[in-house]
Parts: sequence; C-alpha cells; structure tokens
Amino acid sequence: MCKVEDRDKKRRRFAIRAMELKKLVEIRVEKLKNSMANARSPKMKMLLIRATTMVLLWTCLIQLITFGGSWGPRVLKGWPSCFTQDSHSHSAAVLDVQLLPGVPARVLPPKRVYKNNGYLVVSCNGGLNQMRSAICDMVAIARYLNVTLIVPELDKTSFWADPSEFEDIFDVDHFITSLRDEVRILKELPPRLKKRVELGVVHTMPPVSWSDISYYHNQILPLIQKYKVVHLNRTDARLANNGQPLELQKLRCRVNFGALRFTSQIEELGRRIVTLLRQNGPFLVLHLRYEMDMLAFSGCTQGCNAEEVEELTRMRYAYPWWKEKIINSDLKRKDGLCPLTPEETALTLRALDIDRDIQIYIAAGEIYGGKRRMDSLADAYPKLVRKETLLGAADLQYFQNHSSQMAALDYLVSLESDIFVPTYDGNMAKVVEGHRRFLGFKKTILLDRRVLTELIDKYTSGLLSWGEFSSAVKDTHVQRMGNPAKRTVISERPKEEDYFYANPEECLQPSDDDELVSIL
Repeated sequence: MCKVEDRDKKRRRFAIRAMELKKLVEIRVEKLKNSMANARSPKMKMLLIRATTMVLLWTCLIQLITFGGSWGPRVLKGWPSCFTQDSHSHSAAVLDVQLLPGVPARVLPPKRVYKNNGYLVVSCNGGLNQMRSAICDMVAIARYLNVTLIVPELDKTSFWADPSEFEDIFDVDHFITSLRDEVRILKELPPRLKKRVELGVVHTMPPVSWSDISYYHNQILPLIQKYKVVHLNRTDARLANNGQPLELQKLRCRVNFGALRFTSQIEELGRRIVTLLRQNGPFLVLHLRYEMDMLAFSGCTQGCNAEEVEELTRMRYAYPWWKEKIINSDLKRKDGLCPLTPEETALTLRALDIDRDIQIYIAAGEIYGGKRRMDSLADAYPKLVRKETLLGAADLQYFQNHSSQMAALDYLVSLESDIFVPTYDGNMAKVVEGHRRFLGFKKTILLDRRVLTELIDKYTSGLLSWGEFSSAVKDTHVQRMGNPAKRTVISERPKEEDYFYANPEECLQPSDDDELVSIL
C-alpha cells in the first residue's frame, strides 16, 4: 500500500528541487542577457540566442525528469508508483481492471475449429419476433451442418416496410463473438463469393416448414457442398418444435436469450421506459394486437363498421402472400382465432380482478378505430400509457418509421412487467411468453379466447350475471399463468402444437427450490 507520509516527503523534495532549479535558471539567463548586451556582431548574438535556448530546454528536461521520478508513474503510466509491475503488459492488464472496477473483463469463448462445408446466407421474413426465432433456428442449423453463417438479412418488404438492418436492432459484434465457440459467423461473404452472389450466381430456395434437422443434413448440406453458397429466402418456422437433439434445442435458447442482444441505444431507452413506469408502482403490459394489419390478415371484424370491414378486406386482397381471402369473421371468432377487441379485453381484465389503478402499458402500434374503440378500456383502466406518452418526441425520432425497433422497445418493457397479457397468440406473444418463462416463470396470463368469447357473449346477452361471468373467467385461467408445463405435441399438425419458443422446456429446468438452471 502507498503511504501518505511517503507521498508528502516526495512532494516536499520535489518542491525544494524545483526552487533550486528555478534559481539556477534565473542566474544563467541573467548571465546570457549580459553577454548578449555586450555582443556587438549579429553572428555573436545569434550564437548566444541558441545557447540560451539550449540552456532552457535542458533545464526543462531536468525538471520533467525530477517531476517524473515523484509523479511520473501516476501521470505518465496511469497509476501510483508503488504499484510497480514486472512487465509493461502486466501493468496494462492491471490498469484495465483497476480503472473499470464495475465492468468485468470480457472473456471470449474459444473459437470452435471445424472444416467449413460452405456458406449459408439467409433472408428472414416477417416482423421482429418472427425473425428473432428464425435467426435462432438458422444459427442452430449452421452449427449442425458445420457451415459458416452470414449475418442474417432482415425483411424490408413486408407490411411494415422497415428498412432496418441487423446491426440497427441487434448488437452484431456480440452476436458473432458470443457464438464463436459454436459456429463461425461473418458479416458478409468473402469477396469472390460475394461477387458471385451479386451477379445472381447463387442457389436460392425456401426450406420446407417444420423440418427435422435430418432434412437439413440430407437435403440442404449436399447443396451447400455443391454450390459453396446456398441462400435460404424464407426462414419462418423452418425447424421442427420437437424431436430435435437436446444440444440443438439448448443452442436455440442460447441464441435467443444470450446472443440476440439489442443495440445499446434500444436497451438504454427500454430501461428508461421501465424506470419511468416503476416510479409509479407495478405495471401490466397489454399486447393489444388490434391493429390494422392483424385484422386484415385474420379477417376478424368484430365491432367494426361497414366502411372499416370494406377497408380491411381490400387490404387483405392487396397482399398476395396472405393466402386466405374469404373469411367468416363470426365463425373464426367463436373458434378463438381472433384477437380480443379492446372492449372484450376490458371485460376480461375486470373479470380477472386486475386492479383498476394499475398502470397498463399498451405494447402495440396504432389501435384500429382509435379512441372510439379504446374508450371502454380507458374507462375501466384510466392509467393507460404508451411509449409515446412516456417519452418525448425527440426520444423516439430515430425510431419513427422503424417498426421493428419500436417493437424491440415493447419487447424489453414486456419482459420487465409484473404481468404480461397478450390478446392474441402471435409471434411477439409467444416469444415473450417463452422469455418470461426463462426469467423465472414470470406471470403471463394466456387468455383462452375460445372460452372467453362464449362467456362474453353470454354475459352481454344477460345469460350470466357479473359474478357468474367473473368466476368462470377466473376458473378458466387458473392454470394459464405461464407456469411450468409440457409442450403439447401434434406430430401430424405441427402448426397447431405448442411453439418451441413459447415454452422452451428443454432450457427450463426448475430445481428443488424452483430456481432456473441457466444454460448460458
């Protein structure tokens, strides 16, 4: 340890030495001035000026050396002299740790060494969370095929028309380095192969949906080995939920919960929203999926007027990749396949005895029908907030017209909420549900829309009293709070079975004290 007394002694010695040097300089300078005054020729004066300059420079150097002996290790080396090191590299390492005591040194995993079978280029399709789960699948596939994955391209042509690149949403360097012990990931193809792809000389195809990993070994790997580069132009639900090797399932989780970290800008703003909410107590996140694109796609028009129904129908026919065109809204709603309306949502939350004074954060885009459709929900729960009401316009200006970045903010807030309630089981609802399970089975109310619509219709028609209605709603959802559960497997109809990312049970292993065993 450095002693205060030692430092004081060094400071006093330095001050005395500095005063002596100062007097010496003054004497020498005075002598030189007298010499210059007596000098008659210009040549002699020039020589004397040079001599004076040299004396001053040497004096300064001596002072600096004296100064450095006492303070140099602190000023020039960055640390007190009593922390002498055996080598420069060791000193630098200690400096890094000591200057940033709150930031642990990041240790990168060792690179996995394997024979590269080729390159996999993928173009994700859909919204943020559909692409998120697809990225996890593609990493797992690349790992098991022993190929090099190129950082996935995000969808820019869907309904949302978001121009964001991967690095605009996710921390791309963390994504690459955190997985380097599993798979090699590059930001772009090597120059020669990149030029081939740009010229259109590349094998492009959509893989078969819900495929087993053996499909990729038997069908996709030979193509990669043949063409060196294969481009998968669709990635949604291309890997089966069940029946996969345990290590593959765990790798999907590792990517989802560890490698896919949002950019620092998104993370920081998300934390700010959560802080603002926490200042006013607990909060519930309501993923109210009652937006124009969802209603047009699903054909659900409950509560819409004739003009709105026509508008939604035109929109559905305008998008050729939305294959279902003729839809019976009433039948679909009774089957539980429609998102709950804002009015139905208000009744459901009240029936579940959700506190009227709780803050409800609306994690959604613009609600179709606007204020007219939101009035009943606002009357029942007056503390409705959105990111646009919590933050100023300047805070969100760089996120405008970037729906995936806005969805990333909602994702972060949803993870941190005391209660998460999705009104439709879309991609965000499923992925957030699974992430909240991973974080400790945080309360997530999974609404049974088929049962709810029947109960709501009976209540509004007078067949059930409020007490009967409320009791029935509570009984229906006792076991639908995000508790540990087994995934439902329907091998012949994988689209109807439980989604892997909604309940990644292979990665959720509660111990005796109900704590999660981390796989990261």
